[in-house]
Amino acid sequence: MCELLGMSANVPTDICFSFAGFLHRGGGTGPHRDGWGIAFYEQGGYRDFRDPHPSVDSPIARLICDYPIKSHVVISHIRQANVGEVTLANTHPFTREMWGRPWCYAHNGQLEGWQDLPLGSYTPVGKTDSEHACCFLLGELRREFPTPPDEPQRLWQHLHALCERLRALGVFNLLLSDGDYLYTFCSTKLAHITRRAPFGEAELSDAEMTVNFVEHTTPDDIVSVIATEPLTHNEKWQRMAPGELLVWQDGEIQARYTAAAMSSARG
Repeated sequence: MCELLGMSANVPTDICFSFAGFLHRGGGTGPHRDGWGIAFYEQGGYRDFRDPHPSVDSPIARLICDYPIKSHVVISHIRQANVGEVTLANTHPFTREMWGRPWCYAHNGQLEGWQDLPLGSYTPVGKTDSEHACCFLLGELRREFPTPPDEPQRLWQHLHALCERLRALGVFNLLLSDGDYLYTFCSTKLAHITRRAPFGEAELSDAEMTVNFVEHTTPDDIVSVIATEPLTHNEKWQRMAPGELLVWQDGEIQARYTAAAMSSARG
């Protein structure tokens, strides 16, 4: 299956350290050789890089490691193809406009009966279950909310219900963002860590690299990283529960929705 990487921070932050470990899983320490992509929200804008080749050998991936793009929200994906050919069109993350904002989506898993999901405002470009589910999800949100709701909790609750509907079709681990909030939904595997003062050292699991965050942060910085599997071996990561949706903003959990309660609790 594919793997996911996300970041939410309260200050513009580069993801070079985490991405350096993540890209090794794309054909190096992991089997995810069928493409990779990464998206950045920065200064009210959006840019992404996608490549249908293994990230471990990609000159574009090396550029990302050497070029510290600072962002509040990042979404990345490495692909192990199950549905659809290995092409640029089938490479995550996928992007669509809603309410004048670019929404970025990446999915890990495989769905059954995805062709029957109704499509509204959006049409897939490629041939994957992931992009079809993306178009379905955003189309349903847009149908329910033609304009942004005054109370974002209404959107969050509806998003959780849609994610649960997709989870019923198979494995549906999700990263989704509009540049303000980062949404993470767990079907089987997602873990997260929040780094804040006092900062310490972190050692990557997939590459020989150590960083002392004290040298790169201020006492007010808050940076949360979300990944399919923990990226470091000397830090304590928290695993999400199946059916759980977390809403992130500025590195902090703003709301939590669970499969059992179908309700939120302020984090």
